Amino acid sequence: MYWDVVEVKPQSDYCLFVRFADGTEGRIRLSPSEFTGVLAPLKDRAFFDQAFVDHGAVTWPGEIDLAPDAMYEQVKHGSPVRAK
Repeated sequence: MYWDVVEVKPQSDYCLFVRFADGTEGRIRLSPSEFTGVLAPLKDRAFFDQAFVDHGAVTWPGEIDLAPDAMYEQVKHGSPVRAK
């Protein structure tokens, strides 16, 4: 899909640089206040920095991932990404 993530680079302030299959790229800002439940490990910067791409999604160890379509919308149109 065009919104599949092909590259991710963790950055400061809980941000991610992402590049999508169609060449769209940009910065995603996540809010640590939303890192609850299964996302709680993301509050740890060392863990957050372990982000990688798996099957088109930004993923962390333990099968934590973010929906690439929501990230694509934020990069394309400035819509906020909400952690789920």
